[in-house]
Amino acid sequence: QVQLVESGGGLVQTGGSLRLSCAASGRSFSGDAMGWFRQGPGKEREFVARITSSGRDYYADSVKGRFTISRDNAKNTVYLQMSSLEPEDTANYLCYSIGYWGQGTQVTVSS
Repeated sequence: QVQLVESGGGLVQTGGSLRLSCAASGRSFSGDAMGWFRQGPGKEREFVARITSSGRDYYADSVKGRFTISRDNAKNTVYLQMSSLEPEDTANYLCYSIGYWGQGTQVTVSS
C-alpha cells in the first residue's frame, strides 16, 4: 500500500520557520517528481513547490525566496523548509506525487 505521510506542522509566530517532511512508503519515488500543495481555510488547494527526480525545483510566486523544497531519495522523503512565515501561509500542507496524496499537516502562523 502506497502512503505519503506528512509531519512537521504546528503553530508558529509571524517570521518564524518550520520544516515539513513527507515520508513515502510502499514504492520508491526516486524517479518521480514530488511536491507540496496547500489549502487554507475557505480557499482552494494551491500549488506550493515541486521538485523533479533530478532535483530541479519550482515554486509558487507567493513562496519564492522563503520556502525551499528538497528530497532524500535514500529515505524516500521530500522536505519543505519554510522561513519568514506569514499569516497568509496558514493552511493544511499536502504532499503529492504521481497521483498519490498525503493527508496533510496543519501549519498555523499567528500574527
